[in-house]
Amino acid sequence: MPVPTVRGPVDAADLGQTLMHEHVFVLSPEHVENYGRGVWWDEEFRVADAIRKLNALAATGVRTLVDPTVWGLGRYIPRIQRIAAEVPDLHVIVATGLYCFEELPHQYEHRGPGLLLDGPDPMVEDFVRDLTVGIADTGVRAAFLKCVVEEKGLTPGVERICRAVARAHLRTGAPITVHTNAAARTGTIALDLFAKEGVDLTKVVVGHAGDSNDLDHLMSLADTGATLGMDRFGLDVYNTTERRVATIAELCRRGYADRMVLSHDTACFMDYFGGAWDDALAVFAPNWRYDHIHHEVLAMLLDSGVAQGHIDQMLVYNPRSYFA
Repeated sequence: MPVPTVRGPVDAADLGQTLMHEHVFVLSPEHVENYGRGVWWDEEFRVADAIRKLNALAATGVRTLVDPTVWGLGRYIPRIQRIAAEVPDLHVIVATGLYCFEELPHQYEHRGPGLLLDGPDPMVEDFVRDLTVGIADTGVRAAFLKCVVEEKGLTPGVERICRAVARAHLRTGAPITVHTNAAARTGTIALDLFAKEGVDLTKVVVGHAGDSNDLDHLMSLADTGATLGMDRFGLDVYNTTERRVATIAELCRRGYADRMVLSHDTACFMDYFGGAWDDALAVFAPNWRYDHIHHEVLAMLLDSGVAQGHIDQMLVYNPRSYFA
């Protein structure tokens, strides 16, 4: 089955080694346009830097980068198209959905069933269009859906977004990745809602599950059929690499290698620190980079008793199954 990528459809069997949760850019367009451009945002420099970093990632053997950058994180497909065209050995898969912790964007607040402008939920319609027709006028189709259940749980806005994502999944079959807060165990909340909506939980990745080392909790998530996103390698402020490796190794020993995917959740550039992204990384997360898994983590997993077959399962076969 072909999987939409930025450069066009690719057979799922050809995705190869896949990092399942990375970003190219995380930006606020309003922040960039009002305070960054001409100060710390140089479009040409950042595009060239992204091309260099993604080509270096492809040189490690990774063949697909899955980018869940949606509204709320600065999705702008023309920029990604430009970059992908210069990284021939890497497929980039993009998403649709909304990244909101509490409230809906005002643009959706008053439209939908029983609201001021009564009618079909425009979120569902927009998500389905992104998946089936393309994003804006780019011709690039999203291949999966993204939403968030953070520490405050199912606020009215978050609940509506998650239900819209579930309904777009039911109409299209597109898989879902949900950002969760491992400390607050919001993965359980998200999966419960999806199950009630009729979502196929084998098509759900519980994002940031790897921030937890609670094996019983992680197994309870995986036992629903969902996949655990062990996807913040290098972001030690949430969980150290050593602990992440130990947790994955134990889950593999317990038979859960077919329910985990690996990634970093990093980016070429995030504007959370203005123009000081590279300086900030050097201070608080020097290993939070695209090649950390291949340069350090895989050897640690092997040394911890994880079989090469399990690594292939997490990097190749589980992503293939998710998108197939």
